[in-house]
Amino acid sequence: MGTVRILRVYEEPEAGEYRVLVDRLWPRGIKKGTIDLWLKDVGPSKEVRQAFDHVPERFDAFVHQYTAELVKNCAVAQLREVMAEHKKVVLLYGAKDHHENQAAVLLDFLQKTAD
Repeated sequence: MGTVRILRVYEEPEAGEYRVLVDRLWPRGIKKGTIDLWLKDVGPSKEVRQAFDHVPERFDAFVHQYTAELVKNCAVAQLREVMAEHKKVVLLYGAKDHHENQAAVLLDFLQKTAD
């Protein structure tokens, strides 16, 4: 596996990075050609996402609920395949918070459960 990092979808990736959008919703103002892969199924369910609603006090519960979903989510295997195929992968998210968002939780999950 190469390098994997997260980046807000509105920021510029580095040259050579394979861009994977990990949100269930397409971000406003982003053209389809700027993303290499939209892997919306790896994002949190509508219920978990709406329960969090980017309220900082709900982030711990969000981490717990989303991680529980990731354990059973087949899209995680698809993402791991993408990560194996590309040296540099950037997981893109639309949230304004750079630390408390689903991409941060997903990256942490991927690192903790790496083979």
